[in-house]
Amino acid sequence: MDEIRIIIDELFSSCIGNRIDKFLSDELESYSRAYIQKLIDNDCILVNNKPIKANYKIKSGDIIDIDVPEPEIIDIIPKNIPLDIVYEDKDIIVVDKPKGMVVHPAPGHYDDTLVNALMYHCKDLSTINGIMRPGIVHRIDMDTSGLLLVCKNDTSHRIMAEKFKTHDITRVYTAICYNHFNQTDGTIDKPIARHKTDRKRMTIDEKGRRAVTHYHVLNNLKENMSLIECRLETGRTHQIRVHMASINHPLLGDEVYGPKTKKFNLNGQTLHAGVLGFNHPTTNEYIEFKSELPEYFKKLLSILEP
Repeated sequence: MDEIRIIIDELFSSCIGNRIDKFLSDELESYSRAYIQKLIDNDCILVNNKPIKANYKIKSGDIIDIDVPEPEIIDIIPKNIPLDIVYEDKDIIVVDKPKGMVVHPAPGHYDDTLVNALMYHCKDLSTINGIMRPGIVHRIDMDTSGLLLVCKNDTSHRIMAEKFKTHDITRVYTAICYNHFNQTDGTIDKPIARHKTDRKRMTIDEKGRRAVTHYHVLNNLKENMSLIECRLETGRTHQIRVHMASINHPLLGDEVYGPKTKKFNLNGQTLHAGVLGFNHPTTNEYIEFKSELPEYFKKLLSILEP
């Protein structure tokens, strides 16, 4: 177990009043904010020898003690799973992930993930997110297809993580949703948080983190469906799915936030990450990648197009 002590003295004067989870995730770059919150929930972080909550505001003179438990040893096995690599250099890889593939190992999904495939393909991946998520800077849901950025080294990972944090990334998704629209373009600016009783779901919550989705209607389809394009300004978990459901346009196939019926025998939402653009972490040159709609999506459109 690692033990860390931070004393809030004059060196940290500019951070006084900040939430402790944000302060520690910024100060301890190796640990994500979610991991810090987990440590707080498990009373592994004490302030002045007392447990606190993640929203505790740090004060001058606070003594923060952090006990980081030994990591659970889990063997993540490299597997020879075909990858659709759109771009690769010494710093980054851009992968076109198929629908149905989990991005990284988690309880119930330790094999056949994108990480298993990446570890077989590439011997060097960034280590910032630990043994379970090597190279992974951002995620897309299992049943969302499309483009994903992976970093090969920690320097590139830190640079790209900051770009995601400051929303300096182009991310455009294509989706089919229920119901026709009264307008062609719109913006959804609603905060998102973890659901209070169902921890696998996200929900609109005024106390949540700001989330902004810009949408554009590409076509009105048969059966009162619409083909839309969503441009992410922020990147919260399930953001497009939650936002579209909140305005009565849940995604087709999304049984979590939309109708429970298995229309067209779909497994999961019709959502595709079709455009990913960013400034390269080493050259700073802007590069952008595009991915064609998967075959199942094209077949659906052939059925639904008016």
